[in-house]
Parts: sequence; C-alpha cells; structure tokens
Amino acid sequence: MDLVEVFQRLGVAFSIGLLVGCERGWQERDERSGGRTAGIRTFGLAGFLGGLAGYLQTLSGPIAPAVLLLLFGGAFILFRMREAKEEEDFGVTTVVAALVVFALGATAVLGDVRVAAAGSVATTALLAAKRSLHTFLRQLTWLELRAALVLLAMTLVALPLLPNETIDPWDVLNPFELWLLTITIAAISFVGYVAIRVAGPRRGILFAGAAGGLVSSTALTLTFARFASEAPESARRLASGAAIAGALSLIRVLVIGGAMAPVLLTPLAIALVPAVLVLVAASVLVIRRGGKQSAPDLHLDNPFELGEVLRFGALLGAVIVASKVLVDKLGQRMLFAVAAISGLMDLDAITLSTARLTGPTVDLTTAVAAILIAVVVNLLTKVVLAFTAGGNGPYAVTLAVATVVAIAAGALAYFILGFVMPAPLVPA
Repeated sequence: MDLVEVFQRLGVAFSIGLLVGCERGWQERDERSGGRTAGIRTFGLAGFLGGLAGYLQTLSGPIAPAVLLLLFGGAFILFRMREAKEEEDFGVTTVVAALVVFALGATAVLGDVRVAAAGSVATTALLAAKRSLHTFLRQLTWLELRAALVLLAMTLVALPLLPNETIDPWDVLNPFELWLLTITIAAISFVGYVAIRVAGPRRGILFAGAAGGLVSSTALTLTFARFASEAPESARRLASGAAIAGALSLIRVLVIGGAMAPVLLTPLAIALVPAVLVLVAASVLVIRRGGKQSAPDLHLDNPFELGEVLRFGALLGAVIVASKVLVDKLGQRMLFAVAAISGLMDLDAITLSTARLTGPTVDLTTAVAAILIAVVVNLLTKVVLAFTAGGNGPYAVTLAVATVVAIAAGALAYFILGFVMPAPLVPA
C-alpha cells in the first residue's frame, strides 16, 4: 500500500479508538481526572497502537505486533486490576473493549476498512446499551429464556437438516425456506417485544404503539380497546397508539415485500407511504392535543414462544400452498380471495407468499393488488375489533377516521401515480 493509504488506514484506526473512547469516557464522566483506567484519549491511542501494530506486520512480520499486543494487554490489565481493587468493581468489560479496539485498529490497516469501522460501531452500540440490556435481563423470565433457547437450538441444529427442496405435489413448499422465513418474522417481532419489555409503559403511548406494531398490531389494538373501555378519558390517546401500530404494520409489509421481491418496492411504496404518513400525522395530532400519558401495561405473547412460531409457520405454509394451487387451477385473480381471507388474521404470511409468486407465477400488477387488498382488510378488521372490544366511543371512532383517511390517501396516490408512472405498476 502507498503512503497515502497508510495514513488513511491509520486515521481510521485512530477514529475507531476515539469512537469507543467517547462511550467509555461518557460512562465514567463523573470520575475525577486520573481516577479511571481508560477514557477517550487512552482508547484513541489503543486504536492507533493497533493500527501501528498492523503496519509493522507488513514491514517485519508478526513478531513485533504480537509483542505490542502482549505489552498493551498486560499493562492495561494491571492498571484495571489496581482500579478494581480500589473501587471494588471487578467488571472486565473495559479490558475486553480495549483489546477489541486494538484488534479493530490492526484490522483497519491489514484488512477491510469497512469491516473495522462496522465493528467499532457495533462495539460502541453494545457498550452504550449496558443499562437497557441489564434491565431486559432482570425482567426476563425463565419461560422466555427457555423459549428463545429452544427456538435457537431448533434453528441452528434442525435448520441445516431440513430438505432445501420442495416436497409437495404442487412444487411450492420448501421446508428449509419455510422455517427460515418463519424465524425471520419471529425475530422482527421479537425486537418490538424486547422494546416493550425494556421500556415498559413509561415511554408513553406512541412508543408502545410503535413497538407493539412490530409484535402484533392486531393484539395491540385489542389491548388498547379494552383499556379504553375502562378508562374513557384516555380513549383518543390510546387510539393514536393503535394508529401508530397500524403504520408500523404497513412499514413492515413494505420492508418484507421489498426484501423478498424488490420489484414490489416501488408500487407498494406509492400506496403505503401516504397511508403511513396519514396514520402518523393523526397520532401525533391527537397526542399533542391530549398531552403525554403513560401507556397501559401490554401483555403480548412472546414471538419466540415455540407455539407462536409453529402457528405462524403453519399459517404461512397454508397460505403459500393455497395461493399456488388456486392460482394454477383458477387463475391469478383467485389470489385476491386468499389475500382477503389472510388479511383477516395476518399480513406477513400473504406478503411473503405473494412476493415468492411474483414473476414466474403472478404478474406484478396482480401481486401488488393482492397485498394491498390484504392491507385494507387488515386495517378495517382492526377497526371492527376496536368497535367490538372498546365500544363505539372515542377510541373506535378516532381509529376509524384515521384508518379510512389513510386508506383513501393510499388508494388516491396509487391510482394517480399509476397513471402518471405506469411502468412500475404493470407487468414487465
């Protein structure tokens, strides 16, 4: 590598140390000067030292970098032991973080700079999440831990053993792909579940609605409806949370559909983005008028519970098979009926199924229409549930108005832009 590249890579190594050092220094910002083992300067130098060790390897081989690593690690551990003895704090995180920074600095010089930079961001994020992670572990129950372990074991052990080929007469059901898709959706839902468990009701209704929308917008709508019937004064604010959950479910459809079949991204975005904006605007408007309020405690099912995963896997498999068989036997438009029925229960299954069929079996226009039908049915179903569980009061009415306006905005944008820019909306 030339001299300019060497300076660039050493600069990245130094920056890696500074980034991690910022987090470490902020965590111990109340300590007296000289009262901590390492802060922003020490970590910055650790990253730079790692970079220099990597550069020395290119000049003289691995012996000098190995000696530098041993000296650095030994000195750092020694000072950390003295600090731990004085403060009676025996955490080893700072030592490990320093060694990681050294290694990332060396990687920035010897390997791919992008990998080193990404590693520094991931390291800093993990260190900064200390309080949230510890809070989550304190709240984690044995049943939740067992469910996650069983699911991970089944995925890591059983997934490679599943046949990666279709096994049904219709040549559509692949056990490997089906389980992989099921686990992926469960992981997305688990992110929202963790957010709710960590933050609890104190973050407010909008946060609870957004996180609940990642887990199950239908379950959240029902939970808020029941709470609204018991606390009518909070009904409109709770409706704003349900609307945010609906918006997140639409974003989820857009992400899943676009990831599975990129050709779906543009036409789905044309219809879904305006609807999302309407739901978000309605939620913010209601919250601003009503003031901030804590959300009720949400008792949502753990998405990693084995029963939940198997139920979704069975639903996904049934929708995939039904879609393929009906389309082959009765034509593409039968997908609309499957979408309408599936939308009553879940959006993920029909989105995944339709995305897999887009192109070879179903044309783009039909696929987009089927997903949007499922979206409309799902949104209206939640309105019906709101009226059923929460009564015909402010909660259900507020959610119904926001939903109808969102559907109208999405439909208007889709049909207008479909005429202006027809290319994405018609088969290639």
